[in-house]
Amino acid sequence: MLDESLLDAPEALARADTRGLLRAAAESGARIRTAARHAAEAGIGDLKPDGRPRAVLIAGPGAAGSCTADLLGALSGGNCPVSLIAPTGVAPAPGALRWTLPGWAGPLDLLVIATPDGTEPGLPRLVEQAYRRGCAIVAVAPGQSPLTGAVAQARGLMVPLATTPYVSAPYATGGYGTDPYTRGPHAPDAGEAEGALGAAPASHGTPSVPQPVEPPGTAPDEMTGPALPGTLWALLTPLLLLVDRIGLVSAPPAALQQVADRLDQVAERCGPAIATYTNPAKTLATELAGALPLLWTEGPVAAAAGRRFAGLLAALAGRPALVAELPGALAAHGTLLSGAFAGGADPDDFFRDRVEEPEALRARIVLLHDEPVGPVSAVPTARELALAHDTAFSELEPAEGSPLESAAELLAITDFTAVYLALASADRT
Repeated sequence: MLDESLLDAPEALARADTRGLLRAAAESGARIRTAARHAAEAGIGDLKPDGRPRAVLIAGPGAAGSCTADLLGALSGGNCPVSLIAPTGVAPAPGALRWTLPGWAGPLDLLVIATPDGTEPGLPRLVEQAYRRGCAIVAVAPGQSPLTGAVAQARGLMVPLATTPYVSAPYATGGYGTDPYTRGPHAPDAGEAEGALGAAPASHGTPSVPQPVEPPGTAPDEMTGPALPGTLWALLTPLLLLVDRIGLVSAPPAALQQVADRLDQVAERCGPAIATYTNPAKTLATELAGALPLLWTEGPVAAAAGRRFAGLLAALAGRPALVAELPGALAAHGTLLSGAFAGGADPDDFFRDRVEEPEALRARIVLLHDEPVGPVSAVPTARELALAHDTAFSELEPAEGSPLESAAELLAITDFTAVYLALASADRT
């Protein structure tokens, strides 16, 4: 059950948010600005690549690796294969995870490591494998982690993970506290570039950048569980600048500034002080209460956002969700709309004890698409199917903008939605 009264009680939300999830979602724009500055200081802007790599291999624990690979693959548009190196291990713990390069990986390929922790023993071993094979290596991880030394020894490029230290302040009145990184960028000399990608810091070691303070509220399970909103953009931003330099995705610094601005706008619309009836994230959270979300997506960016949304719903709110891409979703989930999860499927619902018996789970379609509905879109058919089966549906379509901005808006709204569901669930621990 969802405690809807809590959604319109900002001070109560603040007390319930012991892990800083709302702030993590709100500070995503600031994380992009900080991460872009760290990437510039590390020398990404000075790279002179010889050409596109044959493949981009991405490794990292939990959703830090999977979401990063999924989003970069969606944004690249098939210009270059982007593959996830899935870890193996006896337990989903950083010390138990191991990564292995595919047998064909070699000097033509780029290895990217994304981790919010950097202490996983398996990642330095992966760096050693890549060095022996001649792969170019780039890593985004906390600056003082053991991974830093391994990347430096392999003559790779290391970018410190961006955090946003803030001054704690109650955000019940509409703000989220002070963000020092909104005051403007800092651009020291990046140093002369050389190395496997055509450039690296002159010392081939840890970049000389200020080491940020880990913000309070960072979830300890983030290393193997979901990449929380702010952390996702801290990992993704340097990699977007990297793939822009090698010609896979158009993501120059100016475009990332627009993405940061879009995330700030969504944070204003979805903040805890904004009433539910004008807050798209709170509205979607109430609509998903007691529902089985069927996340139907159209477009590669929306598909990646839908998969991340399903992961956050499970990891943060403890709620199941099914994801499928249109038009295949119409057949894949069609039976659910006429079976036990259909809108009016329970003939005995009239006799249900409203106090003792919980309401039956009902399917609700959530349509996510990253472009306006066109003549060849399956979205109108999906709407008609939902109406024909008396199934409720919600729809998310980002405002006009680049694919990066569309991805940012979809991710931000669904991130806030998952957080509100997690905080307002009556059975939360």
